[in-house]
Amino acid sequence: MVDLSRRALLRGMGGMGVTGALAAMTGCGVPPAYVGAADRAGTDRSARDRKIAFANWPLYIDVDDHDKQRRPTLDAFERRTGISVTYTEEINDNDEFFGKISPALMNHQGTGRDLIVISDWMCARFVRLGWVQTMDRAAQPNVARHLDPLLRTPHFDPGRMHSVPWQSGITGIAYNRRRLGREIKHTSDLWKDDLRGRVTLLSGLDEAFALLMQGNGVDVTRWTADDFHRMTDQVRRLVRKGHIRRFTGNDYIKDLASGDVLAAQAYSGDVIQLQADNPDIEFVVPQEGAELWAESLMIPNLADHKRNAERLIDYYYEPEVAAELAAWVNYVCPVPAARDVLASSKDKDLAALAEDPLIFPDDTMRKRLAIARDITSKERTGFAKEWNAIVGL
Repeated sequence: MVDLSRRALLRGMGGMGVTGALAAMTGCGVPPAYVGAADRAGTDRSARDRKIAFANWPLYIDVDDHDKQRRPTLDAFERRTGISVTYTEEINDNDEFFGKISPALMNHQGTGRDLIVISDWMCARFVRLGWVQTMDRAAQPNVARHLDPLLRTPHFDPGRMHSVPWQSGITGIAYNRRRLGREIKHTSDLWKDDLRGRVTLLSGLDEAFALLMQGNGVDVTRWTADDFHRMTDQVRRLVRKGHIRRFTGNDYIKDLASGDVLAAQAYSGDVIQLQADNPDIEFVVPQEGAELWAESLMIPNLADHKRNAERLIDYYYEPEVAAELAAWVNYVCPVPAARDVLASSKDKDLAALAEDPLIFPDDTMRKRLAIARDITSKERTGFAKEWNAIVGL
């Protein structure tokens, strides 16, 4: 289930609003918004006030087939614990949500939310600004045991003490094998003459850059400014030659479905939906690698119900619960143990999901996945300006 606005475009200095302004200030060594560790925790009312305020993206949790107001996994948590969850689908864009809650956070005020889900590249800003609390892993044994090893040590949050993946995904290549008439195995295969004018790339800097660098043989866990400029020079030349048809958000789905485009930089979760209608669409993790990303749960500063929020996070890391969620959202599941739960299902459709490498990547695919080092606040202004000039933002 894919929300078309889930991964927002970064718009650079010209239209970067509150997010970019803060990034610019912190990049210049002026940290007016930073909150020190001693000022992040509020009075935890969890024991006497059995509530959680949980903000998430639309279409990002399981719902009942007959009653769209019911969310089976969340309902089961409430019955088991007696904790009431106010669940709001209010996050439509990372930058927009940042702007919505940043005034409270930078002024040492509560946001009214105990739990939020944002993309990891945005999580990095929250961690650097000191806007989220350290979680108590002793209270989260399921997270400690079941979190996918590939997702445990992102550059911005080693050990995942401030963030826990809600769902994950892969940025790779989708293509129509029948219409193209050949396989795509390498990112460089996109640049062959038979795909001139029939390729799209993602327009968002944070979404696009890692795969393109990986195609050049770069270790994206430690990429440099030289790697970035080498990549942008390459893309600039391809644009001038008319090789790249356009830069897109999630609307590449329509281009692939219509046949106007034969290959596209794509998200694994989207391709599962495309394949249901067109089995000729394939998803590739190039031989050089692809980016593994996550959208993660975080507990904002001064949250009123931190312990309750930690308990909910740990609940979703029970393999049975993670399996139920994965079966509905069809993203890469951050709990590998959920695969065995689905494989043992008597429902053939559910059992088949356990064999889908876009939900549970196989060992060969996993070896080619990496979490990219995030773009720092100091780098962002210049890199965004360069990228957006190429993309036309």
